[in-house]
Amino acid sequence: MRGPSRCRWPRCSRINSFVDLQRRIRRHYQAIRAALTTGMSNGLIESTNTKTRLIIRRGFGFHTADAIIALVMLTLAGDRPTLPGRQPAPG
Repeated sequence: MRGPSRCRWPRCSRINSFVDLQRRIRRHYQAIRAALTTGMSNGLIESTNTKTRLIIRRGFGFHTADAIIALVMLTLAGDRPTLPGRQPAPG
């Protein structure tokens, strides 16, 4: 079933806003469909990029890139290593 072919009525309506919307939907149909079927969006990626930039800005003064990468991984990756002398959290 072809989704974009079902969107012909806006073009025939001759209302400029609907015609523009129909063109955008047709142009981006695969991306729209992928976003709806997978539930993924660009928002999570943009949020992660912003948080990473803030961590890197905070990390000025570190001697190596490995230290900044470790800080990003600890902050964003959800990796919670067990500290020496402590019991791992249940769960």
